[in-house]
Amino acid sequence: MRVKLTKTQRIRVLNADDVYDVMQRILLRENKIDRSKEHFWVVCLSQSNKILLIELVSLGTMKKSLVDPTEVFSFALQKRASQLIMVHNHPGGSTAPSPEDTDITDHMYQVGLFLKLPVIDHLIITERKFYSFKDSGLLAELSKSEKYVLRYKKEEKRLKEIGRKEGEKKGVQKGKKLGHIEKAIEMARIMKKDGKTSEEIMRYTKLSKRQIEKL
Repeated sequence: MRVKLTKTQRIRVLNADDVYDVMQRILLRENKIDRSKEHFWVVCLSQSNKILLIELVSLGTMKKSLVDPTEVFSFALQKRASQLIMVHNHPGGSTAPSPEDTDITDHMYQVGLFLKLPVIDHLIITERKFYSFKDSGLLAELSKSEKYVLRYKKEEKRLKEIGRKEGEKKGVQKGKKLGHIEKAIEMARIMKKDGKTSEEIMRYTKLSKRQIEKL
């Protein structure tokens, strides 16, 4: 269900406080009975962070709201939003995220990456206060989670890590080889000054005749 917005509510969002200011007023428009139910909204934003629309994707009981990824992103894609913010209320008054809240944020964050429609925050609101996953640092932590990362992405990451380690290994080996050559060249210079023949220098340093002649 699309939430009717006034012109003053179609603002450019600069921070979580801006989002809460709009969403608090939307929540308070509900009657007391509906405010006792958990709502889940999607705030669709333009590239410049201007609110394009707000969609109520789920209206649950006092304890939970059922959220489907298809519903969360379909409205944003239809509106050609560039990013989105998820918002839901806790009728009980606490803004502390539950394990389910954290899990759904983790899931939707990964879906957003895949669709190139990033979830930039998730707010838990009450009539008087709010909690921001972004401001708390929890969203950054969840960005490192691999629970909902697609299998091909995990394989891609694994191959990159293997490549990095192989590169480091080859770099160390190359460094050791260069160090050995440098020491051999220095020894060859000393032996050449001492009047040693090219054959003698080759025997001890393992350098080629051409390398020795260049010294």
